[in-house]
Amino acid sequence: MIRLSAGRTDRIVAVGAHCDDIAIGAGGTLLTLCRARPGIRVDALVLSGGGGEREREERAALAAFCPDADLRLTVLKLPDGRVPAHWEEAKTAVEELRERTEPDLVLAPRTDDAHQDHRGLAKLMTTAFRDHLVLRYEIVKWDGDLGRPSAYQPLTPDTAEEKVRLLQEHYPSQRHRPWYDREAFLGLARIRGIECQARYAEAFDVAKLTLNLGG
Repeated sequence: MIRLSAGRTDRIVAVGAHCDDIAIGAGGTLLTLCRARPGIRVDALVLSGGGGEREREERAALAAFCPDADLRLTVLKLPDGRVPAHWEEAKTAVEELRERTEPDLVLAPRTDDAHQDHRGLAKLMTTAFRDHLVLRYEIVKWDGDLGRPSAYQPLTPDTAEEKVRLLQEHYPSQRHRPWYDREAFLGLARIRGIECQARYAEAFDVAKLTLNLGG
């Protein structure tokens, strides 16, 4: 297992099509980064759920997942499941996000995610953030679309447990879903941990990675 560092990380961009996507896909990574670098700036964009219970859940959750961070969250009101039909609005939001930050790391959905909203947002990110390290997170779901990730962030057992606790605490609107439980989240984290010789981990796809071996 080769271990690479992304270098100093002062600014992060995290995007999700829905409230809870970021926390499910990369909540442990956010906890790890924000604890290691107090004051880190996190620009987060969520395309749907604005103006109601879902937005309230998201704001409380990301505040917990980004302790001591300079969190700047925008939650839009695009209809759930209809991002492709609102392409211009989504594209404008991503472009405006790009204009206000120069991140060291971008957390985004996978381009081959089975959910059309996740997939659409992922494709927008590839055009707006061309020269950045983009880690594409995974979300367990009914579709069975989990793939073979190429990058891993190990999680300590305490961090993995904290992620699950925060997911259960801050998103009560999702508890009725059959896949939204402790076993699913910790089970996937355990599998990804095995794959990178750790107890737990979050896994990501990386489309392009430029090396500086002689630097």
